[in-house]
Amino acid sequence: MLRRVRIGTGVLVLAGAVLFVAFGGSGQSAGPGPSGSSASSVSSGSPTGTSITISNFMFSPMSMTVKPGATISVTNKDSATHTLTASGPGGFNTGNISHNQTKTFTAPTKPGTYQYICNIHQYMMGTIKVS
Repeated sequence: MLRRVRIGTGVLVLAGAVLFVAFGGSGQSAGPGPSGSSASSVSSGSPTGTSITISNFMFSPMSMTVKPGATISVTNKDSATHTLTASGPGGFNTGNISHNQTKTFTAPTKPGTYQYICNIHQYMMGTIKVS
């Protein structure tokens, strides 16, 4: 006899975290550095510089290395709204990014490893290394 099992949101969040650690986690825990940055909207055209795509509730790439002060564009291909946010000193935040919208932010100027999440879906994680 087969039984149907309902999977709760908590299980899905846990599964996402396990997949992140298994396939994309850097294992580094350094937080954002002290330099500031800002986010702004890109109105049209192709973004230049380094880019991150949000698709299937994942950041791609999940880890990248950039030069200090690099411009990073973030494009959301999901139908759900997302953010790309690193809190703390030197943190950065794109604000809400709607479906098919692209926003940019400036990477910190201080070298270090900066972990970020989506504030709306906090199981979505990634890392930017500034060097």
